[in-house]
Amino acid sequence: MEHTKIDSTYYTITRGDSPLIATAIHSGHEVRHNISNLFALAAEERLREEDPFTDHWVEITDNRIIGHNSRFELDLNRSRDKAIYIKPEDAWGLNVWKDELSKEFAEESLAHYDRFYADVKQLLTEVQQKHGCFIVYDLHSYNHKRDGAEGPAADPQQNPEVNIGTGNMDRRKWAPVVDAFTNSLKSYDFHGRQLDVRENVKFEGGHFMRWIHDNFGDNACVMSIEFKKFFMDEWTGKPDYGQVEEIKKALAQTITPVLAAMHEVCRVL
Repeated sequence: MEHTKIDSTYYTITRGDSPLIATAIHSGHEVRHNISNLFALAAEERLREEDPFTDHWVEITDNRIIGHNSRFELDLNRSRDKAIYIKPEDAWGLNVWKDELSKEFAEESLAHYDRFYADVKQLLTEVQQKHGCFIVYDLHSYNHKRDGAEGPAADPQQNPEVNIGTGNMDRRKWAPVVDAFTNSLKSYDFHGRQLDVRENVKFEGGHFMRWIHDNFGDNACVMSIEFKKFFMDEWTGKPDYGQVEEIKKALAQTITPVLAAMHEVCRVL
């Protein structure tokens, strides 16, 4: 039986029976009404740096964490002191606010940040108590055409279609799980080809991963999984729904080998 807690403004957390949790904390695009007119960025500019459609992929499991609000309002994948973008260098050189955000509005955002992490800790504690250990698919996407809509794509040698961030885990201990995920995703028939899946090439994982590992230690294996936006036009936000759905299927078929590997690892923890 599922138990769902919802913060109607910022996120939805769904509790199920699996030891696998899938998260899409950057999928949100909403901004709360009392600060919406303070942004220097247009909605389409914000969308470009968000992770649309990742909320569709979390449906592969019954434990789900989905962010609803834009990372430009509150970035749940950064430490609390950096969760609100203040300077352009905090946000890919973009000027986020027309004027400096007031302390009152910032504190309102950070109250949601604190509640989010408290609710996530409760969910993960319950899953850990039931299963002993758990896996997190921390799902994201990233841009690769930063020179403009008509400009060249970034060098594929440094920008894999799927980057698996494992920079904050005991890689030797969790090697069977990471390898099972990587091999399963690589071997998937993705519209007649194989995906380019590599580890720690573009990203090693963010604060959310580090916080989970810091709080749950050997009981947690978090993989920060970044899909290059080959499945959509990153400048218009228009998706290729066929590829979006195929990514979901590819992720779903990793679950059986990943959980089998997890049980082997957890047996000796």
